[in-house]
Amino acid sequence: MKLKVLVLALVVAFISSCGGEQKKDQKVSGEKEVKEVKKEVKAEETADPMKNKGIGPITNVELAEIDEAMAAEGKTVFKAKCSACHKISKRVVGPALAGVTERRSPEWIMNMILNPEEMVAKDPIAKKLLGEYLAPMANQSLTEKEARLILEYFRTKKGK
Repeated sequence: MKLKVLVLALVVAFISSCGGEQKKDQKVSGEKEVKEVKKEVKAEETADPMKNKGIGPITNVELAEIDEAMAAEGKTVFKAKCSACHKISKRVVGPALAGVTERRSPEWIMNMILNPEEMVAKDPIAKKLLGEYLAPMANQSLTEKEARLILEYFRTKKGK
C-alpha cells in the first residue's frame, strides 16, 4: 500500500512539474538549492558514520560485554519481526546485517528500528540506503527494549 502511495506521489509530482515554463529566478533558486543539498550529502558521506546517532528517541546506549541471554531474546524478536526483509548474511529486501554494529553506531541502529519513517526522510545514511534498496523500512512498532535486544543480537554477528 505504501509503495502505491509513493508511486502515485511521484507520478503526480512529475506531471505537475511538466506545466508552463519556470521563471529564470526560480530556476536559479532551484539550482542553488540542489547545490546546497549536494554539498550537505557530500559532507555527510565523508563524516564518520559511527558518530551519527540517527534521529529518534535514542540518544545514548551504554554497551558492556555481550549479554548472551539478551542476544538470544533479540534473535527471537528479529526472526519474528525482521526476517521477512533482512537476513544476517545476504541481501533480501533490505541489507544483510552481519557486521552492522561495525558500520553504524548503536544509537543509529536502534533509532532506525524505532523511527524508520523519520530516519529515511531526514538521516543521510538512511536516505542513501533507501536509494539503494528502493524500499523504506517498515515500522514494526517495536519497544525500546525489543530494539535493544535486537541490537544485542546484532553484536554477535560480526562482518566477514
